[in-house]
Amino acid sequence: MSNTFGRHLKITLFGESHGPSIGAILDGLPGGVKIDEEYIASRMQLRRAVGTISTARQEADQVHILSGVKDGYSEGTPIALVIDNSNVHSKDYSSLADLARPGHADYTGHIKYDGFEDPRGGGHFSGRLTAPITACGAIVQHMLAEKGILCGSHIRQLHGIDDLPFDSEHLKEQISQLNQKQFAVLDDMAAKAMQAEIEAARKQLDSVGGILETAVIGLPAGLGEPEFDSIESQLAHGIFSIPAVKGISFGEGFGFAGMKGSQANDAFCIRNGKIETVTNHNGGINGGITNGMPVLFQTVIKPTPSIAQVQDTVNFATKEETKIAIHGRHDPAIIHRARVVADSVTCLVMADFMMERFGREYFHG
Repeated sequence: MSNTFGRHLKITLFGESHGPSIGAILDGLPGGVKIDEEYIASRMQLRRAVGTISTARQEADQVHILSGVKDGYSEGTPIALVIDNSNVHSKDYSSLADLARPGHADYTGHIKYDGFEDPRGGGHFSGRLTAPITACGAIVQHMLAEKGILCGSHIRQLHGIDDLPFDSEHLKEQISQLNQKQFAVLDDMAAKAMQAEIEAARKQLDSVGGILETAVIGLPAGLGEPEFDSIESQLAHGIFSIPAVKGISFGEGFGFAGMKGSQANDAFCIRNGKIETVTNHNGGINGGITNGMPVLFQTVIKPTPSIAQVQDTVNFATKEETKIAIHGRHDPAIIHRARVVADSVTCLVMADFMMERFGREYFHG
């Protein structure tokens, strides 16, 4: 049983949605890395609930760093950080304690933890735990950016509404643009349509999901292993730890099924004395190893399972069938908040691979 992820750079999560606080320990960061608390706060802001397209639960999400940082730089020892839970409505869950909310981990968590789990707000399974992931990811994302490695995500699709795809010629500018947006979409008209779709779902007591597309540029060729620790397998391991993720694909992904080899292969060429590929159908990865091109992948985010419509369920204490309507404060969509979490996990994975290949000293200030 473990709540730790990573090999050279490890993150351990703790806390519950309605507990006094949540937090993480980031271990493996070398000394001398600049810890920009304003940058961390800006990334936390991108995850916050905003307006009626998000939950009404408002948390300050101020990150308190307890250890591992002195005078604005990492010490090389574990960084412990805590985020307070200050706006909880635990009474919203008092009538749901023994009911299996469809799409949630109530039943499986009850079985795994022998009935001692905290069911309020999903407890340790809650998306609330993505806040410390975002905080740790911000530390690492800033560290990677100092080395010219940039990461960004956008909502590629929301309930059938498409955004513009990434443009390989302007990827750096697009990543920079997205990282400044609260609602990460490249096409402003698509953003309006998506927000209207979320509002419509909310009024129908329902929710919607979609697809995130993530890009990482500036990575060197040669990161990753050919088998169990490939770039794809480690990214999938991390990304699937984000609540509501139900799928991940790389490059053309499932689109490869309709292509021929002559279409799917990326021909090699020399550009400005550097080996590159003419196209990037494989998302910057060959044989589980980066080839120096942008790493591109897509993540499927399912609709928020907490909806106020009446659904069939069971009481796992009495073993009786019953009905449930989930009231309280819930997101009609979480994809726009999940994109900064996807960035954070991606940066944690990539930094881990960089340390494996070049050592911790590569990131010394």
